[in-house]
Amino acid sequence: MSIVINHLTFAYTQGGKPLDPTLKDLTFTIEEGSFLGIIGHTGSGKSTFVKHLNGLLPCEKGTVEVDGHDLSQKSERKSVRALVGMVFQYPEYQLFAETVSEDVAFGPRNMKLDEAEVKNRVINAMTMVGLDPEIFSERSPFDLSGGERRRAAIAGVLAMHPKYLVLDEPMAGLDPLGRREILSLLEKLRTESGCTIIMISHSMDDIANHATKVLVLDQGSILMYDTPQNVFSKADELQQIGLSVPSITKICVEMNRRGVPIPVTICTEDAFLNWFREGRQHA
Repeated sequence: MSIVINHLTFAYTQGGKPLDPTLKDLTFTIEEGSFLGIIGHTGSGKSTFVKHLNGLLPCEKGTVEVDGHDLSQKSERKSVRALVGMVFQYPEYQLFAETVSEDVAFGPRNMKLDEAEVKNRVINAMTMVGLDPEIFSERSPFDLSGGERRRAAIAGVLAMHPKYLVLDEPMAGLDPLGRREILSLLEKLRTESGCTIIMISHSMDDIANHATKVLVLDQGSILMYDTPQNVFSKADELQQIGLSVPSITKICVEMNRRGVPIPVTICTEDAFLNWFREGRQHA
């Protein structure tokens, strides 16, 4: 199964009149089990696009199908929202309950699940994000650290068992440790539960290290949709639209300029070290 986007076009309105399209004829497929990184300059349509994935914004022109459910049909949106979990920027600002467990339980209770199932989902979701239920269940969300609050908010989404998890800048405002914890959690979700991850990020290094596919949006259109290696090898094209490339790619580009032939498809430290070791073995 997959998410299939077909000729999706969308324009906001002002005073009842449509503005210039924010999304322009997007057509591509998000494969089940993948990790899609979405990049683009501010105003490129990233957040607008992901809001179409569970019906928060209507499909005015074109279609979005999630496992065969067509979101242009109102009757299908409830089914899709059970499949697609959304985590927006600074999700911890949405925490409101007196305890962490009550906050995590909010979504499952809205799904009309029995209390035994709700409790089971809360325990599993908290454990999955690294918040020991015995320690954190009765604590106030507002007494947690920034990284812990972010994980508690994500646990509330995971407790609804989404098949697709959409995140808009999930590491925004976190310190390096908090960033690593969230990225490690996302990798664990994908590899252990098969959850498809769809993440907007301004960190090219995070995208290079974790994404299996990268979507580059420019002024509402698809500029590139390919593997991180192929996308970041086009450093000049990315820089022309105001985007950077991973740190390792910058090093590779500079080495080539200085006469050291190194593949420009290298965009992670592991790939760079592998290239270096292979070179030494053949020296």
